[in-house]
Amino acid sequence: MAPKLVIFDCDGVLVDTERLANRNMAEMVTDLGYPITGPECQQRFMGRTLENVQEIVETLIGRSLPKDWPDQVRDRDLKSFQEGVSAIRGIETVLDELDRRGVPYCVGSSGKYEKMRATLGSSGLLPRLEGKLFSAQDCERGKPAPDVFLLAASKMGFDPADCVVVEDSLPGVHAARSAGMPVYAFVEDSSCDRKAMQEAGGILFEAMSELPDLLFSKT
Repeated sequence: MAPKLVIFDCDGVLVDTERLANRNMAEMVTDLGYPITGPECQQRFMGRTLENVQEIVETLIGRSLPKDWPDQVRDRDLKSFQEGVSAIRGIETVLDELDRRGVPYCVGSSGKYEKMRATLGSSGLLPRLEGKLFSAQDCERGKPAPDVFLLAASKMGFDPADCVVVEDSLPGVHAARSAGMPVYAFVEDSSCDRKAMQEAGGILFEAMSELPDLLFSKT
């Protein structure tokens, strides 16, 4: 059956921020004494809240970080994003098709609202999504827990069984499946762990142009 609500992750699904954010993260973690690359950061941390990432990094370096370390990362990313963020290629066509069919959509992200508004604003997508943004900052748990997707469904007025999720991270796929929602895993980036996302229940696709047919192939 066609979905009644489509919930999009933000980074890497709507806006092309993942490579830049992971480059920043790699530089910061390397400076802490644990050499790591951007693609390695993507595999380890992608889709998680920065508070959760801090816990992982502390284990890697064997010491505690300042309580404001996640805010330091956010500040660095926001400065980078101010230079300009592009929409993911083909996403506007997907949103146009959802509008044409009268299917509502929203965002369920691990990122905070300030970051979402900065990146979506820079890409030109914010006017289409303002008022339909939901963040893990309003939830007790971040991804891979299902909280943000359940929040989005509830606030938008839909049963989880009537929703689908579009994600690009393994924690996001786990979160969607835990919420009882089918999940389409966008794997355009070669750093994606395709096998793990498929094993977790993600329906893989490589280009946004494929998504409408996947969502509405039987309608």
